[in-house]
Amino acid sequence: MTEAALPSPAAILPYSAGIGSRNDYERGRMNRNGIFESVAAQIAPFNAKDIALSDATSFQHDLEWDSLTVMDFVAAVEDEFDILITMNMQAEIETIGQLVDAVGKLRAE
Repeated sequence: MTEAALPSPAAILPYSAGIGSRNDYERGRMNRNGIFESVAAQIAPFNAKDIALSDATSFQHDLEWDSLTVMDFVAAVEDEFDILITMNMQAEIETIGQLVDAVGKLRAE
């Protein structure tokens, strides 16, 4: 394959990240599993103890994140999904499942 025929990394990212179909990704629609997988990918660099992730995983108790880690993670999630998570929302989100639901709601608005 010649260099010109290779797809750009951006063209294959949605497929390789396990997020969903390219059309869903481009249109801003993702199912809950796709959002969970993307959030899990954002958690990976901050998951120092390699905790198994589920909807019930708590950021504070299970992952044991400090406030700086939370702020870095929130910024990564906001960038990934092109959303804004307010401080009030952050205070209410304690688990991965709650974050996934909040991201889905914000993306639907």
